[in-house]
Amino acid sequence: MVLKYLFLKLEKSVVIWVQLWYLFDINAVANILFLESPAGVGFSYSNTSADYITGDEKTRQDSFTFLLNWMERFPEYKHRDFYIVGESYAGHYVPQLAQLILSHRKTEPNLVINLQGIATGNALLDFETMQSGSYDFYWTHALISDEVHDGIVLNCNFSAETTSEACNEYIKQADSSLGNIYAYDIYAPLCDPNANTSLPVCGFDPCSDNYVNSYLNSAEVQKALNVRRIPYSWAPCASHLHWKDSPYTVLLVFQELMQSGIRVWIYSGDTDSVLPVTTTRYDINKIKIPVKTPWYSWYFQGEVGGYAVEYENLTFVTVRGAGHFVPSYQPGRALTMFSSFINGTLPPSL
Repeated sequence: MVLKYLFLKLEKSVVIWVQLWYLFDINAVANILFLESPAGVGFSYSNTSADYITGDEKTRQDSFTFLLNWMERFPEYKHRDFYIVGESYAGHYVPQLAQLILSHRKTEPNLVINLQGIATGNALLDFETMQSGSYDFYWTHALISDEVHDGIVLNCNFSAETTSEACNEYIKQADSSLGNIYAYDIYAPLCDPNANTSLPVCGFDPCSDNYVNSYLNSAEVQKALNVRRIPYSWAPCASHLHWKDSPYTVLLVFQELMQSGIRVWIYSGDTDSVLPVTTTRYDINKIKIPVKTPWYSWYFQGEVGGYAVEYENLTFVTVRGAGHFVPSYQPGRALTMFSSFINGTLPPSL
């Protein structure tokens, strides 16, 4: 298996991203190691077709193997503080990899991966809350009607393996009534490649995916990045993988990590409808942990950057005006939040 990575060399902590984020100035506070995992995503590939039959367990084992080999290749980073961060389905990748590292650290005293903390953003942590949280977000943000939402609440049991016909019908109505919006940021404009306008108010170009696809599939760019010829085009999502294992919930893994002494953060951009902030709050409610620092507004450049609450061994932070890919929409606020995470402090109040 070949795994490509980008490393920014600074005399600071090392942070590994196990799922692609749009770049922002996080390299001002940490070294970044981007890991394209599993084989078959990004420029990562395998010469063995069986590697494309994969899943959560194989992904975390391969990622751990990569880390061991990388630390041996660059031993000067072995003793740096180390963090794992990711968004979306990395809600599985991040805690599972952290769990494996801590497990090996107990039995292998010579293992040097100085894991200090994890953070997941707009993450898939629990299937039940993903469903219920999404439809509640639709309703509270005036995307679906009262009648459809009431029908979902009365007829849908998202903790069950299958849903009823009545539930499926209301879900169908809800999904169709959303209309043509950008689900990753419900207030963002849609991409119009023919438009000749400046960036929208949010500062994020809705056509960014188009630019990234064209750029990374350019032969000149791939040559400059020393990318070997891969048997498929670069794409933000891999359609040729066959996923065989994905747990219904990873909340038990989070609870285990919260007792391990490492820093555990969960954050949410509050305009994402795919894995919305309501889903994240329902996830935390399932864990049932006491509050240490009550809910408060935190600030960036004199404006509310979002809201935060510190629980026992867990910190939850929202980023105001950010969609699914938080730093794409609010890079300054994201950097403030991430700096707080690295420094072991809460985001700044006014």
